[in-house]
Amino acid sequence: MRDLSTIIKAYDVRGVVPDQFDEDLARDVGAAFVQVVGAMPAAGGPGAVVVGHDMRPSGPDLVAAFRDGVTGQGCDVIDIGLCSTDALYFASGRLGLPGAMFTASHNPAEYNGIKLCRVGAAPVGEDTGLAEIRDIVSRGSVADADVPPGQGHTRDMIADYAAFLRGLVDLSGIRPLRVVVDAGNGMGGYTVPAVLGTAAGLPELPLTIIPLYFDLDGTFPNHEANPIDPETLRDLQAKVRQLDADLGLAFDGDADRCFVVDNTGAVVSPSAITGLIAAQVLADQPGATIIHNLITSRAVPEIITELGGVPERTRVGHSYIKDTMARTGAAFGGEHSGHFYFRDFWRADSGMLAAMNVLAVLGASPPGTTLADLLAGYERYPATGEINTRVPDVPAALHRVRTAFTGRGDMDDLDGLTVSTPDWWFNVRPSNTEPLLRLNAEATDPDTLAALRDEVLSLIRKDDE
Repeated sequence: MRDLSTIIKAYDVRGVVPDQFDEDLARDVGAAFVQVVGAMPAAGGPGAVVVGHDMRPSGPDLVAAFRDGVTGQGCDVIDIGLCSTDALYFASGRLGLPGAMFTASHNPAEYNGIKLCRVGAAPVGEDTGLAEIRDIVSRGSVADADVPPGQGHTRDMIADYAAFLRGLVDLSGIRPLRVVVDAGNGMGGYTVPAVLGTAAGLPELPLTIIPLYFDLDGTFPNHEANPIDPETLRDLQAKVRQLDADLGLAFDGDADRCFVVDNTGAVVSPSAITGLIAAQVLADQPGATIIHNLITSRAVPEIITELGGVPERTRVGHSYIKDTMARTGAAFGGEHSGHFYFRDFWRADSGMLAAMNVLAVLGASPPGTTLADLLAGYERYPATGEINTRVPDVPAALHRVRTAFTGRGDMDDLDGLTVSTPDWWFNVRPSNTEPLLRLNAEATDPDTLAALRDEVLSLIRKDDE
């Protein structure tokens, strides 16, 4: 029985091509996916799966193998070709089909993977189908079903995707803005011209887009398409300052995440963007529920509450946020990692929609108002960001932290260990795939934060006794 636990993970399929992830595995995952989501017409399913891929060179061959696995189960494939992950979610929602997006997101060039969803972009995570897919594939090659094979079709949906997003966020009346966009040679270089430009045949917006690295190149010749890493934002920050632009936007490889740089070139925390968009949502939908994960800034639930909304705290991870949004009817959700979720977008995450909301807020502000001005009330507390530490014994390290902080603050175990007081909080949680502990901490002042960070890290990194 093949061990696929390091490839078929908590949220997706991902590995080095071809050593870990090859066409045979893609074919088997395609067949198992059809079985698990009940897509076969004989089972009353929709009878088709929609598939897309990013710009990685290995994508087309892996998609072809996946298609063979799907059609071997009697199910059709609708291939929308090159797309961002949120464009695949759009296709899943618009067509009412389960979907598969071939991408390794921000990972280096040698990786590829698959993000899977059910009808209407509903998540497929470890608890909602991935574990079952892993078990089926682990038992060996998945045989074709005893039914006529499905057919393959192609469909271009970029214009429909662009028009749909323009319908959700109207940018036609904003004041003129100069925007630097770093696509990192990822799918933002394909979707930004379609949505914010005129490539999809849409009316011109009052935006001057200054492109950085828009050529689609899955070898990432300029920098990794991973905007959570501050080093990948240096070129964007420099260009914003050089051109005195109104803001900068950075997308990851599959463009489902967006990071923002303000007019001074400073990186804006995703927590502040969550607060900014939440304020806009609550102005339109008073009293709405807004989702935030447990390692966003404490400012986020404060802002939501101050504006009359209902904050809802969740675990880290898209499947948890989407499930909570479905259960609560939340209008919007944000994560520390630059993922932003919208009820009107099938509760899926979209870096482009997040960017458009920021543009809408800034563009509606009085002339002379800067993004730094607008965000002044949203960046309230100093924070560490995520600090990863490789440890030989994760449970032992967590136990040391728990023991040291017992009685010093409120504790909960929603996702790892969170300890909080009125002056500070921290969360330590294990990685799903590696022997890592991830620390996030926040405090009311830099000195308190530094002392808290150093104490927790010393406990995490202490030799096991």
